[in-house]
This record gives sequence, C-alpha cells and structure tokens, in this order.
Amino acid sequence: MEETLVFVDEGLLKELVEHFGDGKRLKFDKFEFAKRLAKKQGLFCKHLFYYTCPPFQSDAPTEDEANRKKGHDKFVNALSKNKDITIREGRCQRLKNEEGEFEYHQKEVDNLLTIDMGHIKDDFPDIKKIILVSSDTDFCPSIKDVRKRNSIEVILYTYFDRERKSKFSLSNELIDCCSNYFKLTKEDFTSCPIKWKNKK
Repeated sequence: MEETLVFVDEGLLKELVEHFGDGKRLKFDKFEFAKRLAKKQGLFCKHLFYYTCPPFQSDAPTEDEANRKKGHDKFVNALSKNKDITIREGRCQRLKNEEGEFEYHQKEVDNLLTIDMGHIKDDFPDIKKIILVSSDTDFCPSIKDVRKRNSIEVILYTYFDRERKSKFSLSNELIDCCSNYFKLTKEDFTSCPIKWKNKK
C-alpha cells in the first residue's frame, strides 16, 4: 500500500469535536484518526504531523490556566511516545475584542506546518501524496508550492457548512488549490476510540 503523511491542524479539530459531540468534546485516538483518513484514500499513514499550541498562561497563571497547561503537557507527552508522530507547538495569543471579551488565537502554527511541508522531498523522498486536515487558507501558498515544485498531491480533509456567519465557513481558495477534498464526518472521530491500557 502506498505511504502518505498526514498533517493535522488542531485548530479545526477542537471546533469539530465539540460540534459533533453537541457541546461535549469527543475523545479520539489521534493516530488512529490519521490512519483512518489515509485508509479511506487507499493509503498507509507513515507519519503524523500534529500542530497544536499550549493554552494561554498569564504572567502569574491562575489555577485554571495552570490546570489546562498540566493537561496539555500530559497530552503532548503521551503522544510523543509514538515515534510515528511529530508534534509541533506554536503559542497562544490572548487579545481583547471590541466587546471587552478575551479571544484566543494560535500563533506560529502556520509557519511550522509550512516548514514541514517544504521539507517533504528531503525527509520523505518516496512520498507522492499527503493528507492535510485544516480549514486555513494561510496554507494555500505552501500547498501550491509543494504541488508544483515537488509534484506531490495534497488531499484536503476539512469541514464546512452554509450557515451565515458560521465558524465553519470555508474559502473556495483552499479547496481549489488542493488536488482533492473530502468533508470530515462524526464517524471519522467516533470510529477511533482511545484504548485505555489496564493498570496493574
């Protein structure tokens, strides 16, 4: 079976697991999720690149912030034990909007993914197709470059709806610059449950 690489932008997944879980986050095995998407394309997931960022921390972190960071570090450490997974961490920026409410945004994640995509030919010379899980048009220049310069197909897995002012709106630019695209489903997550190991 032909091998592929899967690039996952956690920003989209965070929104989707709550959407499909009706407000309650679905828990799923990240690597099994990547393998499932690859298998649906008749491919074998050789490596998963997972892009995330730690939760925001104040100069003097609150108890909630500290607990969130502790949970994030535990998640990253567990995922890092799999040699077939590479985790890239950006940073979280907090900004106050016009209503005086805080908004949180991932920073530097785009750059990290762009760098990794640019190194595919050197690090994985036999790869001809990759899978990208995202809804971010910032990746379009990198996608166009890797397709033109390296002749690598980019298969997009994303999610969108047609509701006005929806957080799941998607630009046609991202779809058009990829080789093909598919819409993520709830089953893509629920079919990849976390298998807890029994403690002795």
